[in-house]
Amino acid sequence: MKPKIAQIGPYEVELKEGKRYLWCACGRSKDQPFCDGSHEGTGIKPVSFKAEKSEKAALCGCKHTKHPPYCDGTHETIEKIGGDF
Repeated sequence: MKPKIAQIGPYEVELKEGKRYLWCACGRSKDQPFCDGSHEGTGIKPVSFKAEKSEKAALCGCKHTKHPPYCDGTHETIEKIGGDF
């Protein structure tokens, strides 16, 4: 199953140093860009990561980044990727 595109563009979030996060990789979470368990049955797992420092970060919204959970600009080629909203 392909991930659902939650939004074209990144989610700007404040991360706290040392805190663990679950980034939604399936695009179905109502708590974007974080996981709420909506991936169950999709075969897509969330990405667990720990913030190295407190900072503002751009987390991927299109769910096609090559560097999860961070935005790498892939959303700029979204028409080439295809996918569901």
